[in-house]
Amino acid sequence: MARRWVQAPPGSHWGEFGPDDQRGRMNLVTPQKVLQGIAEVRQGRTFCLSLPLDVPGGQLMNPRRIAPRRYAVTRDGKSAGQQGFCWSYASEDPDLTDVVNDDLVLMSLQYSTQWDSLAHVGSRFDADGDGVDEAVFYNGFRAGVDIRAGTEDTDARESQTRFAEPTAAALGIERLAEHGVQGRGVLIDLAHHLGRRRQAVGYDTLMRILQADRIEVESGDMLCLHTGFADTLLAMNRAPDLATLHETGSGLDGWDSKLLNWIVDVRLACLIADNPAVELVVPKVLQPQPLRQPRLPLHEHCLFKNGIHLGELWYLTELAQWLRAQGRSRFLLTAPPLRLPGAVGSPLTPIATV
Repeated sequence: MARRWVQAPPGSHWGEFGPDDQRGRMNLVTPQKVLQGIAEVRQGRTFCLSLPLDVPGGQLMNPRRIAPRRYAVTRDGKSAGQQGFCWSYASEDPDLTDVVNDDLVLMSLQYSTQWDSLAHVGSRFDADGDGVDEAVFYNGFRAGVDIRAGTEDTDARESQTRFAEPTAAALGIERLAEHGVQGRGVLIDLAHHLGRRRQAVGYDTLMRILQADRIEVESGDMLCLHTGFADTLLAMNRAPDLATLHETGSGLDGWDSKLLNWIVDVRLACLIADNPAVELVVPKVLQPQPLRQPRLPLHEHCLFKNGIHLGELWYLTELAQWLRAQGRSRFLLTAPPLRLPGAVGSPLTPIATV
């Protein structure tokens, strides 16, 4: 297809896998990378890398995202009544013995352990080269055309959050699901070296940790960062203490250009952390003169510029402890999102196999 842009953002790799690509650097997870991941399986032990999907609890951490609400599905418009949550086929035929439960869930897809799709974050950028900024996403897909808002639902129960129809006609999370997410994971244990205090991790600090732990990151690897944030959050039992969490755990420094260049140059397939944003969210950088800039520079760099999916709020503590005890950093990672067309993110239950 013809390119959707006249000029690409500085530091981007639009068109790296063709102008119509919607998978970004997950294209680097080739059959060979899957085999490399499988080769890391020596004991057959598995680790669940997901928080319970009702964690963090409530909406204090992010007022726009609601916790799962499960409802029992009724039959013929009637509640289950004395049968508890079950309904029985005996109402249709007294000789039938089946009793059945069905339920449904209402939740924000990025409430807990999650993937960000490439439709999650774009930027205002003059892709047409006409001097006027457009709202665009990876590979020049356009807001309002390829990624569009739907009709707002003003009847969102029990929440002040407002809803619209699914938005992503391009770059939706189903593109990641269709590719499959299985390959070699590499874990960097920031918490072991830095503790669980809030700090922005730049290139120099990260390189020192890689050297100390003899970790090599290669093209197509899925990189996981253990900060201890999710473990601290889990211990709060769905009653998050925001003051404590604010001081807990490290995150990447999205303003460190050397770090951003390394993420691209090493050719990561994706970037994952056990904190809420992978990067440490900090106030706007002050400049002598006003300067337009993103609120989340790592998100812009990864999702918008380079097609690198982000995983957030994963649970990595038990895996990190086991790998360190074994003197290892690599494992087979299996982490498919929901194949939900149009979604801009997805909950998931990733598994590490060692």
